[in-house]
Amino acid sequence: MLAFFKQFSEKRSSWLLLVLSSLALELTALYFQYGMGLQPCVLCVYERLAMSGLFLAGIIGLLAPRSLILRLIALALGLFSAVKGLMISIRHLDLQMNPAPWKQCEFIPNFPETLPFHHWLPSIFNPSGSCDNSQWSLFGVTMVQWLVFIFAVYVLVLVVILIAQVKKSRKQRRLFC
Repeated sequence: MLAFFKQFSEKRSSWLLLVLSSLALELTALYFQYGMGLQPCVLCVYERLAMSGLFLAGIIGLLAPRSLILRLIALALGLFSAVKGLMISIRHLDLQMNPAPWKQCEFIPNFPETLPFHHWLPSIFNPSGSCDNSQWSLFGVTMVQWLVFIFAVYVLVLVVILIAQVKKSRKQRRLFC
């Protein structure tokens, strides 16, 4: 089974799938903001940045999927982004499900001074909404709940693919024994 995931990660189509899925989710977020008039909060902005990290990881993997070094760099960036996105969306969900006056998110993004994304791309990374406000749902599932699920799937798939990179197959073990 792991051999399948290793072979899958060596194909451009797998990295293209990551690029297209993360791009589709970013475009969906922009549609929610500009098409439907929903206001993103700070945590929404952080979740967008995590999704952008997944997009960038897909681009890196797409460059040379057969190169183990580039695959590992892409996997590391993708896994970091997916885990961060999952952690942020879980925090966001907690703020929505268990609102309290002492549990608030900031109004201005806390990006490093060297990477002020909210100044560079304010149309994407400048928040204007509240974190505890759930503005949209599909099938009774809120946007943040969907994000928890989506980031969890990314984490699971990327972990399995990473394990497949380092675990030796049965054929490789027989050669070395």
